[in-house]
Amino acid sequence: MNPCNHLLESFAVAVKTANPNHIIPLHLPHPPRGRTLVIGAGKASAAMAMVVENAWPAAAQIDGLVVTRYGHTLPTQKIKVVEAGHPIPDENGERAAQEILAAVQTLESGDLLLCLFSGGGSSLLSLPIEGISLQDLQAVTHQLLRCGASIQEINTVRKHLSAIQGGRLAAACQAPILALIISDVTGDEVTHIASGPCSPDPSTFADALAVLDRYHLVVPAIVRQMLLEGKEGVIAETPKPGSLIFNQVENRIIANAHQSLVAAANYFQEHGINTLILGDTVTGESREIAKSYAALAREIKLYPQMLRPPLALLSGGETTVTLKENGRGGRNSEFLLSLLIELSALDKVYALACDTDGLDGTENNAGALITPDSLIRANRLNLDPVSFLSNNDAYTFFQQLNDLVITGPTHTNVNDYRAILVL
Repeated sequence: MNPCNHLLESFAVAVKTANPNHIIPLHLPHPPRGRTLVIGAGKASAAMAMVVENAWPAAAQIDGLVVTRYGHTLPTQKIKVVEAGHPIPDENGERAAQEILAAVQTLESGDLLLCLFSGGGSSLLSLPIEGISLQDLQAVTHQLLRCGASIQEINTVRKHLSAIQGGRLAAACQAPILALIISDVTGDEVTHIASGPCSPDPSTFADALAVLDRYHLVVPAIVRQMLLEGKEGVIAETPKPGSLIFNQVENRIIANAHQSLVAAANYFQEHGINTLILGDTVTGESREIAKSYAALAREIKLYPQMLRPPLALLSGGETTVTLKENGRGGRNSEFLLSLLIELSALDKVYALACDTDGLDGTENNAGALITPDSLIRANRLNLDPVSFLSNNDAYTFFQQLNDLVITGPTHTNVNDYRAILVL
């Protein structure tokens, strides 16, 4: 089989492993005596809601609302699906969050709150605390996404500007809660998936202020004022670990990056290709991570005494990009462009890097591919990869080479999938 087809098929296997159709039915609870309210947020939430509806006993009462990214909706009958802005929150997300919070507050002890959370939920479930406007939240989010902060740092700030995240949704609920979660966060920390609406928040207002200072962010004055008031105790902190609020709450991870990497490794092994999983919690600057991976691939290719080709190097996690220019491209495309430069046309090395939700950043591609002749083809088209990398414009580079990977929405999200194939 063509090496590129191997890479694409392994990515398809990784995505399928995290598909709600296969996972949700295994984790559904028995219906309660009262009503079941289903709420959710994330790129997979509509798919999760559809599966819940189809698998729920016909005689049992169920209704609810989930919010997903534009273009990610799926047909449901009893659970309302709202589309909203991602990664920058918008009015649709704010209204949906208000409606969700109001519905949760109507539940009683004999009811059940069934939550469906996945990656993207932090921006989709956007309900600012009193005193902060949506425009203020949008301004802060825009800066956080461009500065190179990790998702944990970004969500620490988000949780302390939210009326629903950081455990505050659980605090508003009188019924037992089961949260089914598709993890897109390294380490599967539930407090950072959709910014943890139903999980304890170990971070503080002081931590949120430290993030703003660490990256020298200039935010609306009211934002800093509210965080300072929280630090001083004027505004109540988010619910913390050990709080009685969480006695009737279960946060259950039902899919994550590790499961998808193992499935991809099995695929390669079935095709006679050795595998090495380098980790599912890889973080750091995309272009810098790529340099380390290129060095490893080169070592394997030139000195195969320990690790013998054919070999697939697999990894997951969430790298970051510090935007200095206004080019197009997400973290996976930037990783590949840096990898291509470092490999310098090393023979018989192929690579793919894609986001499992089908969207690399804000573009329409999941990611891209590189082949041993990528640099040769780029030279024929007068494309300078170093210049494109400097301009944060990996999307345009791979678009010109016709090497973008475009899948459309996958209706799941377990973060990045990277595979380097050394033949």
